[in-house]
Amino acid sequence: MQVTIPYTPRKSQAIIHDQLDKFRYSLLCCHRRFGKTVLCINHLIKAAMTSKNHQPRFAYIAPTYSQAKKIAYDYLVHFTKNIPGTKYNQTELRCDFVNGARITLLSSENPDSIRGIYLDGCIIDETAQVQSELLSEVITPALSDRKGFMILVGTPKGMANLFYDYYQKAQADPSWYLHIAKASDTKIVDDDELAAALSVMGAQKYSQEFECSFIGNIQGSIYGDTIALLEDKNQITRVPVDPGYPVNVAWDLGYNDSTSLIFFQQIGHMIHIVDFYENNNEPFPHYAEVIKEKDYVIGQNYGPHDLEQTEFSSGKTRREVAYQMGLRFKVAPKLAVEEGIHAVKMLLPRCLIDVDNCKKLINALRHYHRKFSDRERTYKIKPVHDWSSHAADALRVLATGIKENKFNQTQRQQTAESNYKVI
Repeated sequence: MQVTIPYTPRKSQAIIHDQLDKFRYSLLCCHRRFGKTVLCINHLIKAAMTSKNHQPRFAYIAPTYSQAKKIAYDYLVHFTKNIPGTKYNQTELRCDFVNGARITLLSSENPDSIRGIYLDGCIIDETAQVQSELLSEVITPALSDRKGFMILVGTPKGMANLFYDYYQKAQADPSWYLHIAKASDTKIVDDDELAAALSVMGAQKYSQEFECSFIGNIQGSIYGDTIALLEDKNQITRVPVDPGYPVNVAWDLGYNDSTSLIFFQQIGHMIHIVDFYENNNEPFPHYAEVIKEKDYVIGQNYGPHDLEQTEFSSGKTRREVAYQMGLRFKVAPKLAVEEGIHAVKMLLPRCLIDVDNCKKLINALRHYHRKFSDRERTYKIKPVHDWSSHAADALRVLATGIKENKFNQTQRQQTAESNYKVI
């Protein structure tokens, strides 16, 4: 039976439909007014009508029952009205097809109410608003018997949610299809309308809602735009350790709070950040053991200037204490915070960052920000000290440490050349 449904996808939607058929797991990060609900419903209709399984079951899951009913159900009825034998149950928000297939609209408000079903495929809309146990405890088991597909859809809503977690996973895992639809690329919303939205919403909110920025709700983010650019250039990806080069470690030391370690390799002009570790209230031996367990060929440790401070308990500098434990440091120069931030901004375009091992570092760099002063109507110079500070400080040690090291090497080379005499 051949049936034509009243749906003609836009070019940007047609590309997605084609790719969704090739992957079991997909994530669609789309700007507002992209038409993602229409796309999702029609993809489910096609899957239901073409499935060869016995009584196939498909689900569209919205954050709330109200959203599923008000937004998606009308689309489901509209786009299936020409399919003979189709039956509807508005109370249960479901559509039954003549081939035994069924599409049900569900809510993620109560994951327990969905337990026990089987699914040949599902789409989870506005994934940033759903609970994590929905995927891990309900949807994954429901898809397992039929090896069904799962499509996560949404618009960024910061980083502390399931959508961002799976966005990072989709970046790193080639078995996932990741599509990012920015308003500036799709041209679905005309320029005048986008300009009006920008003037009303402000740059931060506009960036989140229309340009798919996960830092759009973090005002004053210092490195957020640069991290977004690295993502666009695929410089946040899987970065394996190159056995031909040593792994260096950049430290930020915390004594009553967190200590951060960035593991990196210098390969030509590029910096490969391959790993990251952070903990708090642990002594030097703990971090020495962590480095040892990594089983890397360690090159140089770079530490902050406060390594030269003397500890009252031992009468020795922290650098000397570290030396006794087998940790030899080059100390990064003491610079103003702004100088260090500038050094990091100059460094980041040369970086490849491992998306699996460095998730916390990436999140911290997105979050690291300055506070806005309402009285002065500008951002304060000093960054906010919070959970993201130590990772950002470790990167500042990396940037200033290798810059100082390169400067010293150049000075030594120039001195050697000036002292050379031909007899």
